[in-house]
Amino acid sequence: MAEECIFCKIINNEIPADFVYKGERIVAFKDINPQAPIHILIVPKKHIRSINDLTEEDAPLVAEMIMVAKNLAKELGTAESGYKLFFNVEKGGGQIIFHLHLHLVGGWK
Repeated sequence: MAEECIFCKIINNEIPADFVYKGERIVAFKDINPQAPIHILIVPKKHIRSINDLTEEDAPLVAEMIMVAKNLAKELGTAESGYKLFFNVEKGGGQIIFHLHLHLVGGWK
């Protein structure tokens, strides 16, 4: 765990979050600054700084993140109307928290 990583602290229940999913390797919770009616962050429990720090061994974890996002979109009722999935990578790509996370945004009418 990165000592000052807010997502690691959320995963370890040191900081509260509104969880919508807790799995063995992944958690998902509502973004505290939502950019859409539905804005969920899908986060691996393993601390990985960014996409640039992924290894080949992390490929199944990333696939699992996408599957969790797909299933959450269905559960939250936005699968049929549409949603976006995206990663921000490094500061220039909009990454603010340096712990890998996938955004699920949707719910627009």
